[in-house]
Amino acid sequence: MTSALVYRSDEVTEYDDLAEARAARGTTWVHAADADRAEMERIAECFDLHPLAIEDIWNDVRPKTEEYDKYTFVLLKRAVLRRGETTFDEEIADSPIGVFIGDDWVVSMTPDSAEPVERVRRAVDTGDERLLHRGPDFTAYRVIDVVVDEYFVLLDTIEDDIEAVEDDVTTSTEIDTLEEINSVRRELLSFRKLAWPTREAVGVLARGDPKQIQEDTEKYYRDVYDHLVQLVDLTETYRDLASGARDIYLNTLAQSTNEVMKVLTVVATIFIPLTFVVGVYGMNFADSPFNMPELGWTYGYPAVMVGMLAVALIMLGYFRRQGYI
Repeated sequence: MTSALVYRSDEVTEYDDLAEARAARGTTWVHAADADRAEMERIAECFDLHPLAIEDIWNDVRPKTEEYDKYTFVLLKRAVLRRGETTFDEEIADSPIGVFIGDDWVVSMTPDSAEPVERVRRAVDTGDERLLHRGPDFTAYRVIDVVVDEYFVLLDTIEDDIEAVEDDVTTSTEIDTLEEINSVRRELLSFRKLAWPTREAVGVLARGDPKQIQEDTEKYYRDVYDHLVQLVDLTETYRDLASGARDIYLNTLAQSTNEVMKVLTVVATIFIPLTFVVGVYGMNFADSPFNMPELGWTYGYPAVMVGMLAVALIMLGYFRRQGYI
C-alpha cells in the first residue's frame, strides 16, 4: 500500500497521484508498505531513484548509507524477536526499510509491514508540529529513531532471558539449559550483525556528510548514534554474561560428573579386595596337597563373610574421614 503526504507548517494534504504530490509545495513523504517490486519500481521512476538501491531493499544487504547526486539512501533493518514454545526456539527476524532523503521529499519503502514507520506517519497526519516545521531530513530521523528504539525493547527481552538462564545454571545440569544459553548467544550474535552496521550508517548522517542533512538536524542523528553505541556496548556485555553462564553450566556439569565418578571409584575400590578374597577361595583345590585348610573349616564361610564386611567398613570409614564421600 502506497500513500503520499505533503505537509507544511500549517497543513497536511494526502495525494493519490505521486507526480502531483512531488510537485506540490511543501515536504512530500511517500511511504510504500507491503510493497512488491513493481510498486517500488514505479515509485523509483517517479523520484528518479537508482535501481541498485531498490535491489538492496529486496536483497539481504547489511544496513548502510549511500549518497547520490540528488538524494541520500539509508537502508535500515527492523528487528523482531519471534518466540517459539521454548526459550531456545526464539530467533531474531529482520525486515528491511529503505529511506530516501531528498531536498524537499522523503520516500520510505518496505516489503513488509513496518509499524514503527506508521507511527511516524500518524504523527504527521495528526499535525505533529516538530515534524511539520522541519524538512525531510528530520522526518527520516524520526523513522530511524523509532526503529532504533525497538532495538532497546528487543535487547531488554534478551536480558530477561539471560537472567533466567543465570538462575538455572547454578541448579540445573539439564541439556535444555545449555540449549537456552546457546539460543541466547545466537540471538546476540544476530543482533550484533544488525547494530554494528546500523551504527556506521547513522554515523555518516550524524557527521552531516550528506548535503540533504541540515546542520540543525545533525544533533538528532548524533543522539541516535549515541543510542546505537550504547546498544553495541550492551550487546558485548550480554555476550560476556552469556559466555559466563555457559562456563558456569559446564563447570557445574563437570562437578556433577566428578561427584558421580568419585562415588563409583569408591565403590570399585571397596570391591577390589573383596573380589580378591572370593577369587582366592573360589579356586577350591580340595584334593591338592597344597589345599586350603579353611575349606574344611565349619565356620570358614561365615568367617570369610565377616572378614569381607569388616574390610568394606574399614575402607568406607577411611574414605569418609578423607572427605572422598
